Amino acid sequence: MNDRPHNADPKGLGLIFRALYHRNYRLFFGGQGISLIGTWMQQIAMSWLVYRMTGSAFLLGVVGFVGQISSFLLGPFTGVLTDRWNRHHILVMTQTLSMVQALLLAFLDLTGLITVHHIMLLSAFLGMINSFDMPARQAFVIDMLEKKEDLGNAIALNSFLFNGARLVGPSVGGILISILGEGLCFLLNGISFFAVIMALLAMKIKPGEKEIRYSHVMKGLEEGFRYGLGFAPIRLILFFVGWVSLVGTAYTTLMPIFAKNILRGGPSTLGFLMAASGVGALVGALYLAWRQSVLGLGRWIAIAATIFGMGLIAFSLSHALLLSLSLLVFVGFGWMIQMASSNTVLQTMVDDDKRGRVMSLYMMAFMGMAPFGSLLGGSLASKIGTPETLIIGGLSCILGSFLFIRKLPLLREMARPIYIRKGILPKEPGTRLSES
Repeated sequence: MNDRPHNADPKGLGLIFRALYHRNYRLFFGGQGISLIGTWMQQIAMSWLVYRMTGSAFLLGVVGFVGQISSFLLGPFTGVLTDRWNRHHILVMTQTLSMVQALLLAFLDLTGLITVHHIMLLSAFLGMINSFDMPARQAFVIDMLEKKEDLGNAIALNSFLFNGARLVGPSVGGILISILGEGLCFLLNGISFFAVIMALLAMKIKPGEKEIRYSHVMKGLEEGFRYGLGFAPIRLILFFVGWVSLVGTAYTTLMPIFAKNILRGGPSTLGFLMAASGVGALVGALYLAWRQSVLGLGRWIAIAATIFGMGLIAFSLSHALLLSLSLLVFVGFGWMIQMASSNTVLQTMVDDDKRGRVMSLYMMAFMGMAPFGSLLGGSLASKIGTPETLIIGGLSCILGSFLFIRKLPLLREMARPIYIRKGILPKEPGTRLSES
């Protein structure tokens, strides 16, 4: 695929995949496509291994907690460093360390030495790596694009890639676990990192001009918090993302219990359940990639969280595999639209010199609240039951949607000057922002 001329007007599939006309993004997309399949295989293998070894919903939650808490604790600091350091170099380092983590898991499992404590320790190590990787990855997207107006499409394609791997990885992982065990999934994940590392090294990134106006990390941290939390639209979106992550995303942690105890299946059943959620998320990502403007995404953030909550409630009541798979499609669709739309709106509004810090706040809300959700979900499930836990989570997501939509007019009006300045909205008086 040749680089797109500036006057090109892509149609059809070219419109959906227009960010792939950029060479660096194309390399990233291909390398990540292979690596993420391995990542999802490792995730399903790890959760199944923990539940097989312990039979404990609470320990599933604990493993999820230790693997994600670093995003909450370190996120603000790594965001400052993302704005100061070379994001390309950060990603090469984080992907290399992630490969080492996966290979250590494989060694311990294949040699029969692995314990739950090893899994917790290596999960915590990966969480620390991800606290650097995720804000750098989000902020790096714009560095790969020659035409910045393709940013929304690139973010949507990232989500498409993530959930395409989510569709393939758990299904393949579940089958491999049932035949050869969890260790092979860890090994294949470690090998898959070579693809993304080679892709990163093959990129030609122009040196960026980073104007550091602060000499101390704490000053940069203070500026990032003041900028991100002091502006109502950014603050509102971050709080809502954090709320949905806290009350809703524990369903992935508890999925082994549904697969084994409620649907009477094995690791392949778990893989199919995760893949069904991935199908819905894939559809949501394709819809976002097809869109040409950020306008209208504010409304979709609220609608999608409602779909996600209703899907969780219905799924928690199902005892039939086919029905559960169908409902998880809606769960995945709602989750994807809500999170990716929030990401796109944030990246559209932020200033480039603060992008890393705002993205770290986003990851702090998205991934940083997830460990608390995993711990809370595991604790509740062990006391009141797994289906009841998801019902509470689903109702909480719906409640959050109603509160968010009441604040939507404020978000629109405050975002209007930014959209006009960036050319997203025309300058003519009377232009409506009701679609944003």
